[in-house]
Amino acid sequence: MPTVVGIRFKKAAKIYYFDPVDSGVEKGDFAIVETARGVEYGEVVIGSREVSEESIVAPLKPVMRKATEEDAEKLAENKVREREAFNICLRKIKNHELPMNLIDVEFTFDVNKIIFYFTADGRIDFRELVKDLAAVFRTRIELRQIGVRDEAKLLGGIGSCGRPLCCATFLGDFEPVSIRMAKDQNLSLNPTKISGICGRLMCCLKYENHMYCKNDCKGCGKRDRVEIPKMGALVVTPLGEGKVIGINRGQRTASVQLAPDNVIQVEWDEVVDASQADV
Repeated sequence: MPTVVGIRFKKAAKIYYFDPVDSGVEKGDFAIVETARGVEYGEVVIGSREVSEESIVAPLKPVMRKATEEDAEKLAENKVREREAFNICLRKIKNHELPMNLIDVEFTFDVNKIIFYFTADGRIDFRELVKDLAAVFRTRIELRQIGVRDEAKLLGGIGSCGRPLCCATFLGDFEPVSIRMAKDQNLSLNPTKISGICGRLMCCLKYENHMYCKNDCKGCGKRDRVEIPKMGALVVTPLGEGKVIGINRGQRTASVQLAPDNVIQVEWDEVVDASQADV
């Protein structure tokens, strides 16, 4: 199996694998690598390890070198230039009267390309805008239209829970979230209560969804829902009839009191509501 290191280029961004070769990079170091869009500066978040061939996107590119203090200074300079480029692009958008909202600007480490992220209600003809920007910066220009979830990830914010957005702090990829997950968890279907600040269903609806599936299906949607016993309900277990006095969602078990001094732990799928049991 090939040996790789995992490198991330932005906070809460996707992790990419690279060949460490003889660079000597370890977890916590910063490294210079060549990517499909140019030379980049990233943080090593996964130390050297062996992985299967299936988890690698070929070809596996090597780490060029460990980052130096001069590289860190250049990265800081690029951040300043990104803010300047943002303001210039805003003026150009206004001049061309384009119905688009500029969200972020990103330079590759070698400034071989500048990426402008924007949102819009539909498709935008920005060819003249690209020409103007290329004339100013004299490098490759890419305008990338993103969705509302990506916009929230780039901008960040505070969720309804009072904590920083998951997508902006630790979620590397967006996973599908469906209204079925809210239904399975007996949550309110009020859109204002189950939607994030991006306007889409909250990513956290998926976190506990697997506990409501019989076969821990990772939220595929093709499974039977587990009927969770209700507190205080009379139920029938393999050892007899009793009353539910506790629920453990992590272990998917229920505490059932068969008698004053007899409490048992049974799995959810072994519990049947007494009113629905066969007489």
